[in-house]
Amino acid sequence: MLIKLTAFDLSLAACLVLLLALLSWKMQLLITRQLLVAGLRTTVQLLLIGLVLKSVFSNVNIAWVIMITLVMLSVAGWEILSRQHRKLKVWWGFGISTASLFVSSFMVTLLALTTIIQADPWYHPQYAIPLLGMLLGNTMTGIALGMDRLIQTAWQQRMIIEQRLMLGQTSSQALAEIRRDSMRAGMIPIINSMAAAGIVSLPGMMTGQILAGAAPVEAVKYQILIMFLITSGTGFGVISVLWLMSRRLFDERHRLRFDQLLKQV
Repeated sequence: MLIKLTAFDLSLAACLVLLLALLSWKMQLLITRQLLVAGLRTTVQLLLIGLVLKSVFSNVNIAWVIMITLVMLSVAGWEILSRQHRKLKVWWGFGISTASLFVSSFMVTLLALTTIIQADPWYHPQYAIPLLGMLLGNTMTGIALGMDRLIQTAWQQRMIIEQRLMLGQTSSQALAEIRRDSMRAGMIPIINSMAAAGIVSLPGMMTGQILAGAAPVEAVKYQILIMFLITSGTGFGVISVLWLMSRRLFDERHRLRFDQLLKQV
């Protein structure tokens, strides 16, 4: 039986965030504003999406699903761009991050809906939107970490890369070690999540299903499916963004071109 939460229950949980914000202000951690804004955004955004999904679930229409999917992809691509330490020029960064998300999360979600879950219809919002949301959220983190590590390290080691190029290496060879480190950085969060699942932590989807009254074994099956989908989506997304960024870092003559890609260096 699902225990319904009241506004008072949520207010008690919000008080913990307010207490944390007060403590961070007292300690001068400079994260008070970010905490409060993030908490407010979480509340407003989730309430709005709850109302939107209620309408979409009651009126299954592929046009609405596509519209929501495009909004989710666009916002996720923008968030990846905004998390970079060295800012890429907007359209290049947004295009590369969004393309990587599309290749990974969208394609993996489509495959899962049509061949594994076999929802009827395959675009049913009850399955398509939550599944895509989970993949986008985790893939976005991996892509952001991998892209940031690649750009940061390449900038710091630009002299070494140029020396390797002068010694006859191709751009791919000169960047190979940095690319491997960036791939590991992007995959660490999801690998840690898989390694700790069921022992250190109970993943969110499984916990939500159990709280909603689902049988634990069925909840576990869905969680295993989601973890595998997230891992593959994250891996494909990080590989895609590193490949695209590696090509954009060099011109046709294998010369670094940070000045054409970054807003400021």
